[in-house]
Amino acid sequence: MTTGKQLFTTLAADGTLTVAIEDVTFPDPKGKQVLVKMEAAPINPSDLAILVGAAEMDTAEYSPGKFVARMPEPFNTGNKARHGLKLPAGNEGAGTVVAAGEAEEAQALIGQRVSCVPGHAFSQYAIADATLCLPLGDHSAEAGASAFVNPMTALGFVETARRDGQQALVHTVGASNLGQMLTRICNEDGIGLVNIVRKDDQVQVLKDLGASHVVNSASDDFEQRLQDAIADTGAFYGFDPIGGGKTVDTVFRAMEAVAARGMTEYSRYGSNQHKQMFIYGRLDSSPTVLTPSYGFGWTLSGWLVFPFMQSAGQEVVDRMRKRVLDNLTTTFASHYKSRVTLEEMLTKEAVTDYRQMKTGEKYLVTPWG
Repeated sequence: MTTGKQLFTTLAADGTLTVAIEDVTFPDPKGKQVLVKMEAAPINPSDLAILVGAAEMDTAEYSPGKFVARMPEPFNTGNKARHGLKLPAGNEGAGTVVAAGEAEEAQALIGQRVSCVPGHAFSQYAIADATLCLPLGDHSAEAGASAFVNPMTALGFVETARRDGQQALVHTVGASNLGQMLTRICNEDGIGLVNIVRKDDQVQVLKDLGASHVVNSASDDFEQRLQDAIADTGAFYGFDPIGGGKTVDTVFRAMEAVAARGMTEYSRYGSNQHKQMFIYGRLDSSPTVLTPSYGFGWTLSGWLVFPFMQSAGQEVVDRMRKRVLDNLTTTFASHYKSRVTLEEMLTKEAVTDYRQMKTGEKYLVTPWG
């Protein structure tokens, strides 16, 4: 048995959200399990949903290693299934394997630094599946901490597009860590990419990476520039992590406007050009707004990395993982704004900052200080 500190989040039926660090005894790993002494774990947008969600953090009560906040309606009712459950958090991270189950693939990892996806990485130790661990070799834990979610998601976008016969994409948050990875991948693979950003300095970040089509949503001529970029690349297919609001609607309208340029006859049903977007996150928790302005030739779906991996098959996943490891500090490099301990990540200053999910300002948790 091994003891250490671990973060838990609990939402009570009355809307009280408690996030606190506790002392935990970790079981000995069995079978294909390994016990990882965690050294670094990123705070991803997908982690924030369970850490803070829509809670009212400005009025929360903060104490060392803990905060208590209120979850407003309708978000509390919408999370009824987790009422009373004490849940760990932290999708991914990196650390050193200190113990392993009896399975050969687990035993082979003892003493190695690995990237892993335990689902409870905000912890000093974590039990992980050896088959999902990526040995990092000489790479640091910081370099490997984000080696799964963003890299496999960005590669998954390209694999999904190819499977659907597409050679160009639209990405609605182009300057994020994931967006920068996607830009590098598309450059390397000859895939057309239309990046949407919100600031001029983000345009320059992507231009410096070799992006050829970057449009700023804050520009007066944004919609025309978006249409021109879609026309240049043939990107009628894209991915959106925002979810709420009219972002997808804006992209669909631009796609339809480009398709309409080639129409020789009016049709009340719009163009025959199929348009497809995938929502893979909820940076905006408001409803997704779609307007009747682009006919009927469109599809909007959800996309998550784990279901994609299951459908892609082990051969494709192994190829993707090898590519990530071979290019961990180049194509798949992540950058962090701040580094915090488990205790520091629960302070008002830190929570207020990282919950805003500002582009390019990711936090890294170092559980041992």
